[in-house]
Amino acid sequence: MHDRYGPDALASPTQPARATSQPRAAERGLVVEEVQTGWVGAVVHVEKSGGIHLVVLEDRAGRTRSFPLGPGFWVDGKPVVLTPPVTSRAPAPPTRTASGSVAVHGHRSRVARGSRIWVEGKHDAELVEKVWGDDLRVEGVVVELLDGVDNLAAALADFRPTPDRRVGVLVDHLVPGSKERRLADEALRTVPAGTVLVLGHPYVDVWQAVRAERLGLSAWPVIERGTEWKRGILRSLGWPAGSQEDVARAWQRILRSVRDYRDLDPALLGRVEELIDFVTA
Repeated sequence: MHDRYGPDALASPTQPARATSQPRAAERGLVVEEVQTGWVGAVVHVEKSGGIHLVVLEDRAGRTRSFPLGPGFWVDGKPVVLTPPVTSRAPAPPTRTASGSVAVHGHRSRVARGSRIWVEGKHDAELVEKVWGDDLRVEGVVVELLDGVDNLAAALADFRPTPDRRVGVLVDHLVPGSKERRLADEALRTVPAGTVLVLGHPYVDVWQAVRAERLGLSAWPVIERGTEWKRGILRSLGWPAGSQEDVARAWQRILRSVRDYRDLDPALLGRVEELIDFVTA
């Protein structure tokens, strides 16, 4: 017989199971609804104020509101408990040095060798340090300033190179017929054969060994003879060129543009690698 009054009115009806809130990291860009206010917005960032973590939500109109992290939010129609975003792990150490060599981690710098690499000036030394510094410390090679190729013969006489105390020399503008080539040849005649290696690049200054495109140029400007090269370069680029401080600031700007060996011209790369091989053989 059909009971038109239905089941017992005092019986407990079957209740649908309530959805359980799941933890969800408040990652930037996550679209969230705050239940009490109905505010919907994307996570901009999480901040801490008065000891409370707050999540900042931005709606479609660009307005922002802050809410305490925790329960009371919906994501894709499901309840969530917002938690602080997972902080990224420390970046993995590089596998290559700036010179492209295999990186050696946890290695203490080797005690300095008797052999040396000499460069003409401070800018040369800073560029070599930036790209090859890690390699040189592993090998125990010290880079010293020669302060101009004019001093090469005198410096070699003081150093007295031997097969166990070699000297590798990096010279600017080392091209056939140049003053630098003549001075280098004269100095080499004063030392035992095989104890000194002089190599160089064809540029007037090591600045040009940095690829021009790193500075937004198609090529380095050509400076007329008789013009101080660095000041001429700065004026051509429209950079301040009135003082030595301007030159120093320009070089730091150029040096900052160098990330690794790929930003240098092969004419310099190969010569430095040869010098390192020579003094560590």
